[in-house]
Amino acid sequence: MTYAKGPYDLGHDCHSWLLPEGRWGESNTGLVRGSGSSLLIDTLYDLPHTAEMLAAYKPLLQGHPIRTLVNTHSDGDHWFGNQLVAGPGVEIVATRAAAELMTPSSVSEMVAMSGRDDHVGDFIRQVGGHFDHAGIVATPPTRTFTDELSLDVGGREVRLIQVGPAHTPGDLLVHVPDAQVVYTGDILFIGGAPLVWAGPISRCIAACDLILDLELVAIVPGHGPLTDKTGVARVRDYLDFVHAESVERFEQGLTVEDAVASIDMSLFADMSEQGRIAANVLNVYQELDPTRPRENRLQQFGRIADFELHAAATAQDAVNR
Repeated sequence: MTYAKGPYDLGHDCHSWLLPEGRWGESNTGLVRGSGSSLLIDTLYDLPHTAEMLAAYKPLLQGHPIRTLVNTHSDGDHWFGNQLVAGPGVEIVATRAAAELMTPSSVSEMVAMSGRDDHVGDFIRQVGGHFDHAGIVATPPTRTFTDELSLDVGGREVRLIQVGPAHTPGDLLVHVPDAQVVYTGDILFIGGAPLVWAGPISRCIAACDLILDLELVAIVPGHGPLTDKTGVARVRDYLDFVHAESVERFEQGLTVEDAVASIDMSLFADMSEQGRIAANVLNVYQELDPTRPRENRLQQFGRIADFELHAAATAQDAVNR
């Protein structure tokens, strides 16, 4: 799905920065301006990309400095650049559940994964090798909340709505009522398959329903191009389909691996990152069987890598025939 990198004016002093093609690590940010101050939504996966984004926003910040940074969740591609925004007079806000995961160890663990000498490391280097994680200093929130928080940004209301656990344990939506704009974080991937690390999937579906119930003129996803409610419904349809198909196979006694292999995803063949089905089916199985040990991020990445590598090998075999 082709779209341009850079800032987008959403109207009513709301803006976004989009990073094509919205794939692994290629996330979006937002900016809301009020009288004499601004609120930034998310930073990017490394310092060079974050610096480029802040430089593009700079003309908008004259007389409207960033006083608040909101991180939509705890994945590194939405907060690893925080140190370039932090400082006196800047409040960094996230849900309590997200903040608990935004630690120095989470930075080192993610950087270490890309250095692994196995198929997981190969996969992560393949999809994220264009990011430079040098110099990142974990810069976590200075303020946390649960449920909902209303912020005053230069005289205008910005609502933070906790919808996690969903994609991760601490997701939130940023809703600007007077502009009818919402920034969704990774509740929405547009163009790519949705991904449910934490779940349950039903919480992701409920978050989509919440977005669909809002009066909106602009929707900024965590990854991919700007969208409207058609895009939200598409994500919801994917999640609902995967949930139903996974439940059916769980009740039939299939393993996670056999369930993943047997689900016909042709209805969503236009989405990139098809390997995320492996993590999403696992999530449903973990919800249906609470005694099943929870797999960590490395193990989940392993399942996705296995799927993608097998799909690539199958496609190459077809070409060679």
